[in-house]
Amino acid sequence: MNIFINLKSVGKRRPALKKALYILPEGIATLRQLIEAVVRQEVDTYNSRGIEHMLVPFLTEAEIVDQATVGKVGFGRLYSDQTADPDKAVETALQGFEDGLFRVLVEEKEASELDVPLDIHEGDTLTFIRLTFLAGRLW
Repeated sequence: MNIFINLKSVGKRRPALKKALYILPEGIATLRQLIEAVVRQEVDTYNSRGIEHMLVPFLTEAEIVDQATVGKVGFGRLYSDQTADPDKAVETALQGFEDGLFRVLVEEKEASELDVPLDIHEGDTLTFIRLTFLAGRLW
């Protein structure tokens, strides 16, 4: 099933959100299955990146400016051959959802229950919103 996931872009030159195409397995019926499928796909992508071996690493001027707007300029390279554990990543993501650390929107409707049937169709847009706690004191 082809769906789109809204991704936040970094840098000021690009739009704040862009849609990325994801291909998910058929038969996803609940939010739990959706989160598991997306997390496993992301872990596979991360694990397949591998370690780069550039003889002379460099960044273009545009890349430096773009990364400087975010606050960190780097080569984006992996310096470790350690891989992520898909089962642990799924467990952590589900725990994060249960703890209220992120929300999931299907089209513009919030999916709030992990095991309630979910209505996802070909071409739908999903949005994962990470919630951030504000620091400070209440008087």
